Amino acid sequence: MKISTKGRYALRLMLDIALHGQEGVPVRIKDIALRQDLSRKYLEQIIAALNKAGYVRSVRGPQGGYLLTKQPREYTAGMILRLTEGSLAPVVCLEAGEDGAFCDKVDDCATIILWKKLNDAINSVVEDVTLEDLMDWHYQRNGNDYVI
Repeated sequence: MKISTKGRYALRLMLDIALHGQEGVPVRIKDIALRQDLSRKYLEQIIAALNKAGYVRSVRGPQGGYLLTKQPREYTAGMILRLTEGSLAPVVCLEAGEDGAFCDKVDDCATIILWKKLNDAINSVVEDVTLEDLMDWHYQRNGNDYVI
């Protein structure tokens, strides 16, 4: 499994909104693009998916932008990554088909145990880390950038 730029940028975008959208101040995509050194057009595509899923809300007008719809502690990295990446399973045979079966060889395959353990580990990490944790890690690494 490899997380694409879409998933990585979605996490950075959500983190930026969490950090800079506190106290109800909307965060503009152009400001996020400048701070994160990312393509504004690409961020607009990602924010559209986040907005459609209800993770952010748009505020219109000259001082408009985006705000989180929930508290940062209510978003997990897994929620954001699954929205942008789809399944995080390391192999296709772990993705259940319509009938709920993994694959034809699941009963005879010894490697499925490895793939399930890896999948469980991945899910454990991404479901345990919240946007609030990412904010805390940001402040630990960069200090608190409050301006008075």
